[in-house]
Amino acid sequence: MASIRFLGAAQEVTGSCHLLSSAAVGKVLLDCGMHQGGDAVDRLQEERFAFKPAEIDAVILSHAHIDHSGLLPKLVSEGFRGPIYCTRATADLLEVMLNDAAGLYERDLERENLRRARRGAPDLPPAYTRDDVERVFKQCSPQRYHQPFAIGEAGSVTFHDAGHILGSAIVELTLQEQGREKRLVFSGDLGKKDSVLLFDPEVLTRADLVMMEGTYGDRDHRTLGNTLEQFEQVLHEAWERGGNVMIPAFAVGRTQELLFYLGQLHEQGKLDNWQVFLDSPMAIEVTRLYDRWLSQLDCEGVKGLCSGDQTLLRDFLPRLQLTPSTGESMMINKIKRGALIIAGSGMCTGGRIRHHFKQRIWDERNTIVFVGFQARNTLGRILIDGVQRIKLFREEYLVRAQIETLGGFSAHAGQTGLVEWVSHFENNPKVVLVHGEPEALDALAKRLWDEHQIEAMIPTPGQCLAF
Repeated sequence: MASIRFLGAAQEVTGSCHLLSSAAVGKVLLDCGMHQGGDAVDRLQEERFAFKPAEIDAVILSHAHIDHSGLLPKLVSEGFRGPIYCTRATADLLEVMLNDAAGLYERDLERENLRRARRGAPDLPPAYTRDDVERVFKQCSPQRYHQPFAIGEAGSVTFHDAGHILGSAIVELTLQEQGREKRLVFSGDLGKKDSVLLFDPEVLTRADLVMMEGTYGDRDHRTLGNTLEQFEQVLHEAWERGGNVMIPAFAVGRTQELLFYLGQLHEQGKLDNWQVFLDSPMAIEVTRLYDRWLSQLDCEGVKGLCSGDQTLLRDFLPRLQLTPSTGESMMINKIKRGALIIAGSGMCTGGRIRHHFKQRIWDERNTIVFVGFQARNTLGRILIDGVQRIKLFREEYLVRAQIETLGGFSAHAGQTGLVEWVSHFENNPKVVLVHGEPEALDALAKRLWDEHQIEAMIPTPGQCLAF
């Protein structure tokens, strides 16, 4: 009998991690993600595996986002030595993501230990080292979409395009147990249809157990057309106020789409005279990866990109300025008006965006534009919820900048997209909803039942399900 234990992203939108146990494949993790929100040092100190990492036989990684991959170095540090299966593009992105996360963690840990030394407290040991990060890369086993590969003694895995970010995968896992075939489908994070650079999520029709994300299980996004109109209006109003715009953006996926749409506005003469800064070393590197993989992305309508005539970084947005170094980033502070700054992290839990907030969040002429989901307890969510004062770098700041949210840029399927995707399964599989806050999952479960008589389970953290 196979079983799945829900260890992360159970009634929350972070920390994706599920433990599959089966005689066919042994013990396999679906994702190994870090919880987001708060300080990286505090988060890693609090993270505890509910299993012995040395006993895990393999990891199947749906995509490279840190809330799905961020604990892989810690897993390796504590004894995991098995393969990490992922798509080839995910393997490329993983090197960028984990190296960046390790650099941030090292700096935060150094600062924390300096504070502890001043109090006479002992140093905190690192949760993982750079050697562990390198070991993760060596243990990666990149696979192609649609080509089944063996796992364990009697299992096979096929990756299908999830349409969420470059390399994102729907995991189809087949087990042979006691002369019977069982099929588990794990959605990972599902993208929405008609994303500018990505294919639509692929549709599967057979499974015994479907684990589907429900990030936006309680709502649909605004249409892309309405979102682009709102984006244009927000930018123009900020320009007329003589302000600056700060966009916290995920380095993978969201940043590349923003560059594309800003390029479109420029071509249409609708970008005013903004100086656009991509102020994220990781986003710059990831965008170069997107340029490298463009031939395998969905470039319908942007054939110039795929043919090699243009790239996102080279000439699609002539006003784009790259600021990889700290010094170049700090020079942006001297610009009093007309700076449009794209910086990480996407939920404002770290990165350069917090430094830009320090310089500009107290000025009512400026605007912060949120273009992605903000998880509970993150600074981004707190700002969207209307907080009046925030603490940054141990100082308090008044929030006077305009706060805008654009729903149509999301890399996740909305409620209707999720319902449509799961309704294609033909043999009435068990459906489990993960990667969503309780209210969103409840709303999604209700609609699934009302419209399709699909009874969806919403697991609690640590719950185990046999199938």
